[in-house]
Amino acid sequence: MQDSNMLTTNAVTAVPAADSAAALAHFRATLQFETDCSDIASALASGAPGFVLLDVRSPALFAKGHVPGALNLPHGKIVESKLVTYPSDTLFVTYCAGPHCNGATRGAIRLAQLGRPVKVMIGGITGWLDEGCSLTVSDAVG
Repeated sequence: MQDSNMLTTNAVTAVPAADSAAALAHFRATLQFETDCSDIASALASGAPGFVLLDVRSPALFAKGHVPGALNLPHGKIVESKLVTYPSDTLFVTYCAGPHCNGATRGAIRLAQLGRPVKVMIGGITGWLDEGCSLTVSDAVG
C-alpha cells in the first residue's frame, strides 16, 4: 500500500532524487571539500590535527573571538608570500562568520589558486558555537 504523501508533487518531489550510486559519489565528494566544526574540534583536541586552521575574517573580528588554535589571515591577504613557511602539501581549513558568509569559500579559492590543499569548515563561528565549543579572545588586533 502506498502512502498518499508519496503521490504529492511539490518543490521537493518535482525533481527526482539521484540514484543511490550518484548520491553516494556526490556525498563522498563533498567531504573532499568541507569538514564540520565537531570534526575540527576533535582534531584540535588530539594535539596533532594535521591541518592549519585559518580564520579568514578581519583582524578586528578575529580579536573579538576565534576558534582556539586558528591563525588569522583574511581571505583578501592570502598570497604565496604568507604561506612560504608551510610545506606545499599542508592542508589548510578556512572558516568565516557562518553560513551567511562566503569568506571561507573566498579563502579556499585563493588557496586552491596557489595550488594548496584546502577544505572549508562548514558553519564557521556560528556552527562552532552551535556545537557548544568556545572561542578565544585576543588582546590585540594585528
